Amino acid sequence: MESGRVRKQRQVLILFLLSGVAQAGWGLRRYFVMEETESGSFVADLAKDLELGMGELAARGARVASEDNEPRLQLDLQTGKLILNEKLDREQLCGPTEPCVMHFQVLLNKPLEVFRAELLVGDINDHSPEFSEREMILKILENSPPGTVFPLKKAQDLDVGNNNVQNYNIGCNSHFHISTIKRGDGRKYPELVLDKELDQEEQSEFRLTLTALDGGSPPRSGTTQIRVLVLDVNDNAPQFEQILYEVQVPENSPIGSLVVKVSARDLDAGANGQITYSLFYSSQEIGKTFELNSLSGEIRLIKMLDFETISSYELDIEASDGGGLSGKCSVSIKVLDVNDNSPELSISSFTSPIPENSPETEVALFRTRDRDSGENGRTVCSIQDDVPFTLKPSVENFYRLVTEGALDRETRAQYNITITVTDLGTPRLKTEHSIIILVSDVNDNTPAFTQMSYTLLVRENNQPALHIGSVSATDRDSGTNAQITYSLLPNQDPHLPLASLVSINADNGQLFALRALDFEALQAFEFRVGATDQGSPALSSQALVRVVVLDDNDNSPFVLYPMQNASAPCTELVPRAAEQGYLVTKVVAVDRDSGQNAWLSYQLLKATEPGMFGVWAHNGEVHTARLLSERDAARHRLVVLVKDNGQPLLSASVTLHVLLVDGFSQPYLPLPEVAPERAQGDSLTVYLVIALASVSSLFLFSVLVFVVVRLCRRSESAPLGVYSVPEGHFPGHLVDVSGTGTLSQSYQYEVCLKGDSESNEFRFLKPIFPNILRQDSGRKLEDIPTLQNNLGI
Repeated sequence: MESGRVRKQRQVLILFLLSGVAQAGWGLRRYFVMEETESGSFVADLAKDLELGMGELAARGARVASEDNEPRLQLDLQTGKLILNEKLDREQLCGPTEPCVMHFQVLLNKPLEVFRAELLVGDINDHSPEFSEREMILKILENSPPGTVFPLKKAQDLDVGNNNVQNYNIGCNSHFHISTIKRGDGRKYPELVLDKELDQEEQSEFRLTLTALDGGSPPRSGTTQIRVLVLDVNDNAPQFEQILYEVQVPENSPIGSLVVKVSARDLDAGANGQITYSLFYSSQEIGKTFELNSLSGEIRLIKMLDFETISSYELDIEASDGGGLSGKCSVSIKVLDVNDNSPELSISSFTSPIPENSPETEVALFRTRDRDSGENGRTVCSIQDDVPFTLKPSVENFYRLVTEGALDRETRAQYNITITVTDLGTPRLKTEHSIIILVSDVNDNTPAFTQMSYTLLVRENNQPALHIGSVSATDRDSGTNAQITYSLLPNQDPHLPLASLVSINADNGQLFALRALDFEALQAFEFRVGATDQGSPALSSQALVRVVVLDDNDNSPFVLYPMQNASAPCTELVPRAAEQGYLVTKVVAVDRDSGQNAWLSYQLLKATEPGMFGVWAHNGEVHTARLLSERDAARHRLVVLVKDNGQPLLSASVTLHVLLVDGFSQPYLPLPEVAPERAQGDSLTVYLVIALASVSSLFLFSVLVFVVVRLCRRSESAPLGVYSVPEGHFPGHLVDVSGTGTLSQSYQYEVCLKGDSESNEFRFLKPIFPNILRQDSGRKLEDIPTLQNNLGI
């Protein structure tokens, strides 16, 4: 035994008892039928005996099971009647055993009940008596006194009871008559009785006809001839040492084994003292099983014994001397049972598959038996330990295989159960029976997405009906319970037209964009998809899908300043005394794209005088490239190209007008591009301008002084000029500021002529704050007018 461990015991001891415990309210019922009754004949009304309705027998799955599993009886579930399924032969079923009883059970389910019953098979007189020999030779001494009895071999009749042999006769004879005796085994034997002294010289031989009669109606008979030989006097007949020999022989004794040795002696000498042995009466079965040595008296086996078929034999042995005298003895042989029969198991009902998640469920009902007796017939029934099933004893030798609890098909869909029945004999024999139990699926698993959320990347301007990605879900169930249908769940955002944006394939979860997406209008959107199985009830789950629209370079740069749609171009004023690097103006542009597609760079495409002006590539600032002189032309036209960094590269251009002046107070004549009629303004306006210039001269002078002082200070700190900007403020590569172009971090000043004035008006220095540009440059093109207002344009 194992210590420190409690093992789960699943063994049930089976005692095969000859009489079982009957169900409450139901005694052991006995029914009777005569042998050779036609098939389909009525035997009993079980519905009435069980006190059940007609429909209840069918509802409870009633059925009949016999001990040898032969379908000799049939139950009609509609009428509740028990009928014969075949003709019964009593002699084949029971042989000489009387009474002939066939045991059977009535099985009912829901709940399980077993009712025991017996069917007695009655004998009909369908066999005639038969003698084993057609002629019997009997030797009698002539000096035998009247009244001497001579045993004769009996006739054999397969019928039993009154249908067996009841009487013997030899007809009329003056020397002999027949006496019929009954022995302890109930059989009747004939004996020949001498009525008159014999004289060998007068008549040396008699021929008699022995007739055996049974008790049937009408009676049947069988005959044999008796030949009586009258012998001269032989004084001593052989005598056996024992009148009865009792021996026990194991059923597994090998062929040729010595069973017993009988011995007789004769006091005569010579031929009258020589003894030979013979079987006085030998049935067909005895003649096939035993062999008697006529000289030694040894009885040996010539056929294997079977306790379960015949448990005992009775032999009559005759010892005869040479003078014709004989003696008789009996040999009683009992066959000892050995454990030579393995246990038997028969399945009465079996259910597979069984639904998962069901509580304790009966899977199988079976019966066990062992044809051996005693300890050899006791059995132990068990199954393996690693399965969620258990054996429960029912009535008599029936057992139920039930589940211990709810099963889970997803954990294990099939079980191979081995039922082992072992007897308690020596050596122990066992029988194994395997059954396969399938677990059917119940829709108890929700579809599970492979991801709780999906992120799909889609480039804008896509083709309609483009496959943008897939979602996938699995279901641990099987069959229709695992068939998944995908769908788009209602969108919680009423402003998102989801139905016009994407669709989903209900069978495989593939997602499609229904129309072209625009990054500038919609950068990303989210929605939920559902996965629903086909079970009943249907189970579902959902996952989040986020679609991110990738930008394409589909927007050209847009110039905010200077405005290209103004009624008149804006002119930038540059003093001729400006140092190299003087800040003339700044080109401000934006791009509706994002990322690298919105990184802008600036390039001077055309100039009236190349080499005089330069444009910083990173921020669009226009600076003087050298010192100005009196020989330089007063008017200059610059074309600045603004391009992004996308693929393909997109660009826009802007035209700048620059006017070189000796000072900010120098009169400014209209540019050639201005129409002549605008130079002829209202005289009142001219007067107002002159007055304003006179009044403001002092202010202008003060401003110029302030500017000069600042320029001087800057020239001392910066070698490139007063308005030069340190290179350290700009990176060596393109810089994206809020995705809409670049702005300088220094202040800028604008001096330009008001183009819509018919007289000479000037705009004076006006600061433009970089923070305003930086904040407004990230807006969409719809906000350009507001941005222009902030810039003072």
